[in-house]
Amino acid sequence: MSDLDLPDGPEQTERTRETILRYHLSWRCRDLEAVMALFHPDIEYNDFFQQRSMHLGELREYVEDNLPRRPGEMLEHVDRIRIDGHTAFIQYRFALQGSQGLASFRTGESITVRDGLIWRINEYATLVHESRSSSKGGSARPATSRLGLSAWQLSMLAQDLQDYFQKHTPFLDPQLDLQQVAAATGYSRNQISHLLNQVLGQSFYRYVNQARLQHLLDGLEAGGDPGRVDDLAFAAGFNSLSAFYKCFRERLGMTPKAYLKQISSRARTQAKA
Repeated sequence: MSDLDLPDGPEQTERTRETILRYHLSWRCRDLEAVMALFHPDIEYNDFFQQRSMHLGELREYVEDNLPRRPGEMLEHVDRIRIDGHTAFIQYRFALQGSQGLASFRTGESITVRDGLIWRINEYATLVHESRSSSKGGSARPATSRLGLSAWQLSMLAQDLQDYFQKHTPFLDPQLDLQQVAAATGYSRNQISHLLNQVLGQSFYRYVNQARLQHLLDGLEAGGDPGRVDDLAFAAGFNSLSAFYKCFRERLGMTPKAYLKQISSRARTQAKA
């Protein structure tokens, strides 16, 4: 009996569940061929984040670009997988690296199954800025992108950007610019600029200065010589003391002098313990 002959009852729900769980496991295992084998020849995949509709011939590259890149790289599910008849609903979120945990995507998929194969997927993404939360539970807005990157690919871009800054410390160069970062990471200037401005809500230079400040703070917390704070700022890549002091106050709510005093006091307390 074909699935099309079954009403949306318990029997069809169980058949759909089997297909969806295979699909979910294939994604987790990064098995491209297993994912592709579950697509109906007439599949329609609607990625509303990119305002893009795809059919089977276009999906191999799309799926390959969106599969997890490392074992254990998982999305955080915000609800159990819900299945009713021919349709399944999956909701998950992923935080964006470099946003201090203040920005994330919440994504939902509505998946329709026919004859044991996935016939249609509608995927939605909502950008959430936790720092703008209100008494009503937060601020979220629908997100769209015309840059050829899905919400998950933007998340990977954020991770790649943070990894590059942590591993290679390009921010130590006071003349660092967006073109240099784009060339080093393999992304376009427009893609990085879109991530920073439209998704993370900060300019390129604010992102760079935050990395410089974190580098300076890590050194101090590790017991480095505080020396002259102005010299530390220039060594971290700041090319303007006014930019350094502004960045410091915005991040820590105090002056560098007050912060150094706090560190010194904490060190004396620990020495006495």
